[in-house]
Amino acid sequence: MADTTQFDLVSPERRLASAQVTAVQIPGADGDMTAMAGHAPTITTLRPGVLSAEGSDGTTEYLVTGGFAEISADGITVLAERAMPKSEVSAEQMDALIKEAEDALNTAKETFVNEPGPVDDAAKLLADMVAVGDQIRV
Repeated sequence: MADTTQFDLVSPERRLASAQVTAVQIPGADGDMTAMAGHAPTITTLRPGVLSAEGSDGTTEYLVTGGFAEISADGITVLAERAMPKSEVSAEQMDALIKEAEDALNTAKETFVNEPGPVDDAAKLLADMVAVGDQIRV
């Protein structure tokens, strides 16, 4: 069997995963990445997306809305702002996340007039949430 590493996924509400895995696909803010045993130590921020963990029981997917991932010699730890098993995401939950991102964009447009940085960040968040909704097709 391939080398495994410890994987932990936690959100403020609960611990979602703690298992030995062969690979974790992470939706990083600077691009998607796959972390495996022996990966170089790395810390990255997360963008909204689907995080998947491959283990002896198959692949498990989770919706994450942001947070951080730390890859070290001890394993892969993901601290998510929000996370839930992809199989548990309902259309209503996805709509609420998209609405929240739309509201954040509208607030940024009102608050940061002629300051594109925060508005661009909010627009990117909204685009990422819509893309996640399309990807998981709820």
